[in-house]
Amino acid sequence: MSKDKMYDPYEGFKQISEMWAGIMNIPTKKDVANVANLSIQAGGKIDILEEQIWKLQNSLGALNKDNLELFQEMVQMVKQIQDEFQKTVHEVTEMKRVKDDLQELRKDLVDIKIIQVNLRNVRKELEEIKDSQKKIIKMNNLDEQKTIHSDLQEVKLELNQLAEIKNEIASIKELVVKDSQKGKTKEKDLVSTV
Repeated sequence: MSKDKMYDPYEGFKQISEMWAGIMNIPTKKDVANVANLSIQAGGKIDILEEQIWKLQNSLGALNKDNLELFQEMVQMVKQIQDEFQKTVHEVTEMKRVKDDLQELRKDLVDIKIIQVNLRNVRKELEEIKDSQKKIIKMNNLDEQKTIHSDLQEVKLELNQLAEIKNEIASIKELVVKDSQKGKTKEKDLVSTV
């Protein structure tokens, strides 16, 4: 019996495992090797995808940086436009004020011209009074001299009033000269700002 085969438990286990292998679909060494190769290929592809994602992130970061710089430039331009608008508003306000000042000066000049016309009339009256005084000196009649004397008193009053008017005209002329000098400096400032 020694020539008969001896029972090998491993041989039976191998046969049973092969049967179960067909039924249960247990992987073989070849299957495990194929899975290992697929795993290595997948790892390589994952590495390539990671590199592409990093490149994409870098390009998005650069794009975001460019967009941020563009936005900052736009903000600066808006600020400059606002500053220019404020300057323009200030210049327009100043121009309106200068225009109002010029209109006031025109009114003052009209008043001065009216006063000049009145002064001419007063001068004519003074000349007439002087002529009358000459006539009075020539007259010897006492009654006429009394009336002339009262007329002279009136003339003296008128002369006093005339002196007051002259003083007022002189002060108005000084104001006009001052205002015109201010207007010239304002015009110079206005021309220099434009």
